[in-house]
Amino acid sequence: MAAAALEPGAAPGGGSGSVPVLFCFSVFARPSSVPHGAGYELLIQKFLSLYGDQIDMHRKFVVQLFAEEWSQYIDLPKGFVVSERCKVRLVPLQTQITTLGNLTPSSTVFFCCDMQERFRPAIKYFGDIISVGQRLLQGARLLGIPVIVTEQYPKGLGSTVQEIDLTGAKLVLPKTKFSMVLPEVEAALAEIPGVRSVVLFGVETHVCIQQTALELIGRGLEVHIVADATSSRSMMDRMFALERLARTGIIVTTSEAILLQLVADKEHPKFKEIQNLIKASAPESGLLSKV
Repeated sequence: MAAAALEPGAAPGGGSGSVPVLFCFSVFARPSSVPHGAGYELLIQKFLSLYGDQIDMHRKFVVQLFAEEWSQYIDLPKGFVVSERCKVRLVPLQTQITTLGNLTPSSTVFFCCDMQERFRPAIKYFGDIISVGQRLLQGARLLGIPVIVTEQYPKGLGSTVQEIDLTGAKLVLPKTKFSMVLPEVEAALAEIPGVRSVVLFGVETHVCIQQTALELIGRGLEVHIVADATSSRSMMDRMFALERLARTGIIVTTSEAILLQLVADKEHPKFKEIQNLIKASAPESGLLSKV
């Protein structure tokens, strides 16, 4: 194991000093040091000093140690103290479903996935999800929410459709990987303090949306999939993907619910503008009946 259990403050041969430790959280890894003999409480304090603006204190966490003999992380052993160079990580535990879903503009990012021209004739209800996606992006601009956009192999599949206004998007990125979680996207997320929730929409539900959502929750982020702004070529693929994702704790919701949750109060200074966006909604298409 990378470190041995000693009494706090003790060191082999009576020595003292600091020990290098790599502190990992979500997509981040930062080298630092702690006093020789530091235990759980000091490790937690160091995590807070390094990642305090990223950690949601309403969630529960576990500290894990990288064990060389197992070549993977294990839960921090009882009585553990740092005696030599090691690597630890802070892992958010899954919260109960009743505590999930609180959206605030300051902790939310919108992900717009592959809303491209070549998909227009193939994706069911594509015109409707374009309309809803555009409304979501207008809402994001009104509320100051960062937007990350990807385009799947645009050389062959074309750029984002003209109806979608990408003005002010933080990142517009081509990709070949199905998931939107690319190194450039991870770097962009790292630049946004306090991100907790991702609102995700686009195509296709059972491929790029599903793989993106699973990668994001694996990094401790909460994911909201906008059901009236995501579709596939096959309604069966779409339906089973949404069901699978909902069972993992991902929130399947609607554009109106997202926008009203973000303003939260009739007295919000942007409420009237958000209300006008909702009033301009596209006619019912039947898409939500396929959830």
